[in-house]
Amino acid sequence: MKASETNLQSIIEGTKQYVVPLFQRAYSWDTKNWNTLWTDLLDLCEEEEARGHFIGSIVTAPTDSVPQGVTKYLLIDGQQRLTTLFILLAVIRDQAKSSGSEMLAQEIEEVLLTNRFKQGLEFWKLLPTQADREAFLQLLQIGETTQQTLIYKAFSFFKRQLKAGKGPDLVTLKNAIVNDLVLVSIVLHQDDNPHLIFESLNAKGTPLSQADLVRNFFFMKVSLDKQEGLYESYWEPLREQLQGSLTEYVRHFLTKDGEFVKQPDVYFTLKQRAEGKSEEQIIAFLKELSKFGEYYVKLLRPSEEPSGVLRERLTRLHRIQVTVAYPFLLNVYDDYANQRVSEDEFASVLDILENFMIRRFVCSVPTNQLNKIFPTLYAQASEHGSLSEGVKVVLRNRNYPRDTEFRERFVASRLYGPGDRGTRTKLILERLESSFGNKEAVKADNLTIEHVMPQTLTDWWKEHLGNEFEATHELFLHTVGNLTLTAYNSELSNADFSYKRQIFKDSHLDLNNWFQGLEEWNEAAIKSRAETLAELALSVWPYFGVARGEEQSVAHTVTGRTPTKVVILGERFSVSSWREVAQKTLETVFELDPDAFGQVMSKFPRFVSETGERFRTPRQLSNGTFMESNLSASAINRFCVQVVEEAGLVEEAELSPQDWYVETM
Repeated sequence: MKASETNLQSIIEGTKQYVVPLFQRAYSWDTKNWNTLWTDLLDLCEEEEARGHFIGSIVTAPTDSVPQGVTKYLLIDGQQRLTTLFILLAVIRDQAKSSGSEMLAQEIEEVLLTNRFKQGLEFWKLLPTQADREAFLQLLQIGETTQQTLIYKAFSFFKRQLKAGKGPDLVTLKNAIVNDLVLVSIVLHQDDNPHLIFESLNAKGTPLSQADLVRNFFFMKVSLDKQEGLYESYWEPLREQLQGSLTEYVRHFLTKDGEFVKQPDVYFTLKQRAEGKSEEQIIAFLKELSKFGEYYVKLLRPSEEPSGVLRERLTRLHRIQVTVAYPFLLNVYDDYANQRVSEDEFASVLDILENFMIRRFVCSVPTNQLNKIFPTLYAQASEHGSLSEGVKVVLRNRNYPRDTEFRERFVASRLYGPGDRGTRTKLILERLESSFGNKEAVKADNLTIEHVMPQTLTDWWKEHLGNEFEATHELFLHTVGNLTLTAYNSELSNADFSYKRQIFKDSHLDLNNWFQGLEEWNEAAIKSRAETLAELALSVWPYFGVARGEEQSVAHTVTGRTPTKVVILGERFSVSSWREVAQKTLETVFELDPDAFGQVMSKFPRFVSETGERFRTPRQLSNGTFMESNLSASAINRFCVQVVEEAGLVEEAELSPQDWYVETM
């Protein structure tokens, strides 16, 4: 067995072929894996001096081949990443052809993807399993396939990324793939049994984690007579406290010094930093790791923080999952523990982080840039008079939404949703409730989110809402104006408004006082309550940026104004009506991601459908579907905001909310 560190260029250059054996599973990577690889490549392309990025190992075994044939290898392990890289290279080749970069396309085709002078199957450098082979070869030959496999979906994913136009130039991307992605190539001996090797690589036992590698590294660096004492005093308590979070903690510990560390790089980063250190320095490193681990436990389990002031704030941050800020908070905790930062100052920093994260959540600011903000935040903030003021100075220039944008999105966005969205929305409602200053504090543990206009409309609600009940339901159901907190969710269910109002009357929550005296719960009532809650939200999470003139609120100016341009993903489109704004937005969503468009159709059947039979004034889109065009300007504006959020364009394309907006006159 021979192992060596190498890159993709070295693995595939020359006349050779990798064959995935029958005992391997079919291609199984999905969006999460593709997105991770794409993000890593973008980071590599942005670095001035590429340092390489480790993406794992491949295990191969040479096979017998005729003297005139290509050199063939069984690809025993690593087929997922190698197949994905070949797919991405094919996408780059096709994009290069369409953009006139024939030299680049030819290089990829003849040097990286194929054995130029060979015939038949030997023409291809990679042959997947039989289940994937036909689709894979069709994509490499013509860029199309009739098979809706994961191979095809991977091809479509990377095609969309390049089409969005936000990535690096094609040559830089190609070079990053073939030169900067680092692999360990393990070539078996002819006598090795590849089946047994494969079984051992995929054994049912738990594989070594990055934390295991870190542990082994530390204790190989100290003498035998010290190992047991250090293990029992520092490593074992750390392991017991953090358990499954240990690897992530080590990553955050390494990141706190200012350099973002990805999980696959934890061991190599630590090894690099410990290079050349003496045994005493290694022991000091281990002790520091143990000390900061005590702070980390309180970030994971705020109930263990003795200070009630800090515990309350840490609990809120834990609920909205601000894990990306943990490296920064480790430094702040160390300052607090060593009395360099007071309790009040620490609490102020935690309030600022909550403010920053809640405003960005409401405004759908992408989270995938946060790992570039927080590693350096401590060093940057420390340059100012106080830590809290320094944090404000840094964060207010990091896509921190101003009042107008926050207010508009707070009123119009679908805050409620599955998973994290529901958790964060409940926290927002709790914070609004606590802002009333009720002397009798209400415990939120037994409260749940209640939709006043229910998620499933009964005949009573349809009649109550009027002819436009479908549009009202789709646009306003999950917005803050229609949401409250209650301990009687099951009793309320789909009940009519008069019954719900009576239940709310007996509530101790100030949020529910709003409903008393109302006879109707409709679009106008939801809007009115949302506006009031938005003003309250501005006081709970006040803007901490520098005061400056803000743009006029779009939500307050669309009515009676004529749109001239709609800006989508940085591209400006001329429009002359709000109907055209909706049409161009929907068509762009379809062009960038047909699956996301399908999701929009399922969530907004009152506005987009296959036939348009139920629409009053159907308008056909370029893909053959129909939209309802008989809508007010404010309804279209609200609808488009929710479409962009639902389609995930902001999150996937790494955009700010300003990448969809309308210019009017």
